[in-house]
Amino acid sequence: MKLKAIKTEQDYNDALARLEVIFDAKLGTPEGDELEVLGILVDQYENEHFPIDMPDPVEAIKFRMEQMAYNRQDLANVVGLKSRASEILNRKRKLSLSMIRQLNSKMHIPTNVLVQAY
Repeated sequence: MKLKAIKTEQDYNDALARLEVIFDAKLGTPEGDELEVLGILVDQYENEHFPIDMPDPVEAIKFRMEQMAYNRQDLANVVGLKSRASEILNRKRKLSLSMIRQLNSKMHIPTNVLVQAY
């Protein structure tokens, strides 16, 4: 396949079909090089046409709690008080700077996710 910029939905669909065919290509081969370049082109098209917004801060906390098997008491240990943890999860309390720092430090939630308005 001749590589070209992905400008239309048809170009995108053709590129995805080709990626399926060459998905297991070995590095350093012509198909491996094609796979690498085509992957970059598809990624660029997807970022432009299907952007993914950052997650909501509260949903990010809930997701991370699930990943870490944390309960509300575990979250309370991070943010200070059990009542504070409940208020955050119920969207009745905004995150303070110190809470954001603790959530980032102890639960590894990116600060750029936590500082968003909700």
